Amino acid sequence: MAKVESFTLDHTKVKAPYVRLITVETGKKGDEISNFDLRLVQPNENAIPTAGLHTIEHMLAGLLRDRMSGVIDCSPFGCRTGFHLITWGEHSTTEVAEALKGSLEFIAGPATWDDVQGTDITSCGNYRDHSLFSAKEWAKKILAEGISSDPFDRKVVTKSL
Repeated sequence: MAKVESFTLDHTKVKAPYVRLITVETGKKGDEISNFDLRLVQPNENAIPTAGLHTIEHMLAGLLRDRMSGVIDCSPFGCRTGFHLITWGEHSTTEVAEALKGSLEFIAGPATWDDVQGTDITSCGNYRDHSLFSAKEWAKKILAEGISSDPFDRKVVTKSL
């Protein structure tokens, strides 16, 4: 079985919240795809409840695309501690952290239910499992801790996109 880089990471050594570049893959035609670890809470110490995580996921899908070019997908980890962000090309962890910070500032602040895309039976596979209240509370907690552009050394970004 192929080794998955994310499963070789020592989860006891990282300091969340952070952004980490997992890999940059180059396709047959030279196109590059980057995979980032957007870790919002400390592994094995906390987990975001599914309804709040689900709402954050739906909001990040649009908010990150508004702040960065080349976003392909943003999908939650099964452990509920963060997300994979897949992008075209290379981006710095600082750029991604600033885009994440700006997105979470919107969620924590002015976001309303009308800002959450895909919350009905035709556009979501589990439309009943959302909580904007939970998403806002977790976004506030994550922002209060600061988002680092490094998983091991706290290099908290101050700017947001």
